[in-house]
Amino acid sequence: MVSLEEIGGFFRGRVLLSEPLKGYTTFRIGGPVDVYLEPRDAEDTVRIVAYLRANGFPFVIIGNGSNLLVSDEGFRGAAINLEAGLESVTIDGEKVSADAGVRVTKLVDDCIQQGLGGLEMLAGIPGTVGGAVMMNAGAYGGTVSDYLVDVAAIKDGELQTLVKEECRFGYRTSGLSGMVIVRALFNLPRRDRGELLRIRRELLLRRNETQPINYPNAGSIFKNPPGMRAATLIEDAGMKGVQAGGAEVSERHSNFIINRGTATAADIIQLIKQVRERVKARSGVTLELEVRLLGFREDILEGEEVR
Repeated sequence: MVSLEEIGGFFRGRVLLSEPLKGYTTFRIGGPVDVYLEPRDAEDTVRIVAYLRANGFPFVIIGNGSNLLVSDEGFRGAAINLEAGLESVTIDGEKVSADAGVRVTKLVDDCIQQGLGGLEMLAGIPGTVGGAVMMNAGAYGGTVSDYLVDVAAIKDGELQTLVKEECRFGYRTSGLSGMVIVRALFNLPRRDRGELLRIRRELLLRRNETQPINYPNAGSIFKNPPGMRAATLIEDAGMKGVQAGGAEVSERHSNFIINRGTATAADIIQLIKQVRERVKARSGVTLELEVRLLGFREDILEGEEVR
């Protein structure tokens, strides 16, 4: 167990009890977390992570909650949100340092304004830098790790710097699991600012036309299998537009599940199960989740990691 009195003795950030997580996820779904924490800076983050680990108290980094489904019962542990305290972008020539809590959209915009390319394909992605690096987020053939130099992360109780090769990046994955990312450093090439603005505008228009931006969602639910598109497999299985309670497999993009306003986490899980079963039956492919699950029982989805 943890002591709020002890936490108050060293933690300078914000602390809330039994805070509903639906306000911190793009799905707008999720029950309460026992302890909600907003560190003020990197030092605050290192201290609270060390304290929670020393006391065996489970915790999760939630960032913008854009790739997260929280159970209706919530999460028995702590949620650490880095957006309030780790939100700085520093640009020195072609070197760009971004804190883990920085919104990806802000990082992209700041780089474009300085005529720095390489990250423009991430325009419109609603997550934070920490989450994007952890899952090696990408779009339109590029990934966040393409121009990454190193990552500052809490590992073995202290803040360490890991060069790109140590991070073991793959498709929507990295070797940073179990660590807490604090900062990422990029080396970006100089490009024409006008051209970057044009690319950004085109990508945003494409996202607006092809993704259900008018409804709460968590982005792509499933990873694309090698050589295939999850959306095509789902559509071919006849799942586009299928509903469960207040949740629906999007008519606009079948690899998105939307919250039509009253969806529960149980509704989302029901649709995930139905989609996987129908796709498996039709194509023989078992879709792997891209969205993270938090607060569910271990066997809620066979073969998926649940916290």
